[in-house]
Amino acid sequence: MKYRPGDQVRVLGVDKADKAGHVRTPGYVRGKRGWIERFQGEFRNPESLAYGGDGLPRQPLYMVGFRQTDLWRDRYAESLDDNLYVDVYEHWLERS
Repeated sequence: MKYRPGDQVRVLGVDKADKAGHVRTPGYVRGKRGWIERFQGEFRNPESLAYGGDGLPRQPLYMVGFRQTDLWRDRYAESLDDNLYVDVYEHWLERS
């Protein structure tokens, strides 16, 4: 496990991750900064499974928190304290 709860991370952008086709990382969090909320476990890689691979080795999965105002700049009109949580595989994350 590379990250711990509270660690600051950034989700890789499409250009850095160089992932075409099926990915499990929503576009609206790519390139955004957040924090590790918790470790979810290790699972077979769905990006490999989608193309007939075995999904191995298993990949660590984290729940990553983001401030809504950081995700939807100038469009989020609710509370400044609102957060959004997304499960992101470790290979999509880097320290922030």
